[in-house]
Amino acid sequence: MAKHEELPIPIYASLDPVYGDGSQLEEAQLRFDKIKSKFLQVFGHSPDIFSRSPRRVNLIGEHIDYEGYSVLPMAIRQDTILAIRKHDAGESEKQLRIANLNDAKYPMCTYPVDPDQEIDLKSQKWGHYFICGYKGYYEYAKSKGVDVGCPVGLDVLVDGTVPTGSGLSSSSAFVCSSTIAIMAAFGVNFPKAISVMAKTGFAELIDFNPIRATDVKLPDVGSFVIAHSLAESQKAVTAATNYNNRVVECRLASIVLGINLGMKPEEASSQVMTLSDVEGLCVMFSGTRSSSDAVLAVKEFLKEEPYTAEDIEQITNQSLQSIFSNSPTSLDVVKAAKHYKLHQRAAHVYSEARRVHAFKDTVSSNLSEEDMLKKLGDLMNESHYSCSVLYECSCPELEELVKICRDNGALGARLTGAGWGGCAVALVKESIVPQFILNLKEHFYQSRIDRGVINKSDLGLYIFASKPSSGCAIFKF
Repeated sequence: MAKHEELPIPIYASLDPVYGDGSQLEEAQLRFDKIKSKFLQVFGHSPDIFSRSPRRVNLIGEHIDYEGYSVLPMAIRQDTILAIRKHDAGESEKQLRIANLNDAKYPMCTYPVDPDQEIDLKSQKWGHYFICGYKGYYEYAKSKGVDVGCPVGLDVLVDGTVPTGSGLSSSSAFVCSSTIAIMAAFGVNFPKAISVMAKTGFAELIDFNPIRATDVKLPDVGSFVIAHSLAESQKAVTAATNYNNRVVECRLASIVLGINLGMKPEEASSQVMTLSDVEGLCVMFSGTRSSSDAVLAVKEFLKEEPYTAEDIEQITNQSLQSIFSNSPTSLDVVKAAKHYKLHQRAAHVYSEARRVHAFKDTVSSNLSEEDMLKKLGDLMNESHYSCSVLYECSCPELEELVKICRDNGALGARLTGAGWGGCAVALVKESIVPQFILNLKEHFYQSRIDRGVINKSDLGLYIFASKPSSGCAIFKF
C-alpha cells in the first residue's frame, strides 16, 4: 500500500485523463461546455481555468476523525467543477462574484476582495464556502512567504453533481475546488498539496497528526452503490443538538475517562481534548484484562445511563461552562443539552477506529474474494449498528434504506457522512449491481416519486454505483 503525504496538483489540457472515454467523457464535455456558456452569459467573459474536486463517500470510519482517528473514504466520479476568471489589474470593480449553474436555488453572492474580511456565519450564504477557500489560500501563501500581490476581483461559477446534504462531502469538494481554482488563477501552484490524494481504483486510509494518505486497493469483484435517503442532513441548523452535541459528549467522555484512570481533574479538563488523548490509558487498563481493546475501559469506567451536567461537574470539580469557555459552539450545546451519553459515544469511537484498520487489513489479506467481500460487508454492518444505536446519528429514512439494501443482496450497508439524513453506501457484488439498483428504485424510491418528493428524471442523482475515482485537477483548455 503506497503512502503519499504530498502530491502535486495535476494540470490537464483535456478531460480524458480524468473522465476516461466513452459516454462518461461525452457527458463531461457537455457539462463543461454548459458551464463555459453560462459563465459567458453571466460575466461577459470566458473563464481562465477550471478546477475539479471529487465528492467522496466514507466507506468506514464515521464520526472519529475529530477524535484523532483514521478514516477510509473513496473518491467518487461525482464532483464539483469551478470555473474562474481573475480580473485584470485595470478593472475598476474589485469584487468576488460567485454564481452557480443552478441559479434558481443558489443566487449570486458578492463579497469584497479583502481576504481578512469577517464573515457573518449566521447568514449561511452558500458563497461562504468559496470564501473559506479564498481565505485559506491567502493564509497558506502568507505562511509560506509567497507574495501574491494585491487582491483583485474574481468571477466564479460553480456546478456540482450530487445534491447538498447528502453526506458525500459536497461542502468539502466546494472548498477544495475553490482553493485549487484560486491558486491556478493567480498562477501560484503551490509545489505540494495534500488535497489530491485520491487515485483511480483505490480508497484512501487517511491518518491525522500528521496528515497522510495510504492507498487501499479495493477488490474488483465488489462495487459500492450510493443511495440518498432523501432526508437532507441540516448540519448547520441542528448543530447544537446533533453534530456539535456529539463532539461535546466525546470531549466529556475523554475527560471523565482520564480522571477515572488516574489523571487529576484539573489536568484532564485542561489537557484532554479527544478520546485518542486517553486511549493509551484505556489500553493500559485493558492490558490488565489481557486485551488491547479500549472499549473495556469504557465499560468499566463510564456508566451506560446518561450523565447530567451535575454528575459530570461533580467528577471534574468545575462547571461545564468553565470547561468549554473558549468554544462558543460547545457552550451552545451545553445550553441545549439535558443529558450526555458518554458511554455510548466513547464505545462507538473506539470500536469504529478498530473497524477502519480491520477493513484495511482485510483488503490486503490473502482471503478469497468471496470471503473478503463478506468480511468487508460485516464490518460495514457493524459500523452502521454502532452509528445507529451508540452514536444515534441515523434517521428513519436511513434505517429503511439500509434494510432494503441488505434485503436485496447488499453484503453490507451503512449510513455514510455525518448522518441524520444523507446517503447510505452498500457493498454489492459487481454482477448484481444493475438489478440491485432497479430493486432499490422499486422498493424505496418509487413511492417517493409517486408522492412528488423527487422527479423520476432526477433519480440518477440519488442512486448510482461508483468505483474509486481520481482526485483533484486543474483544466486549462
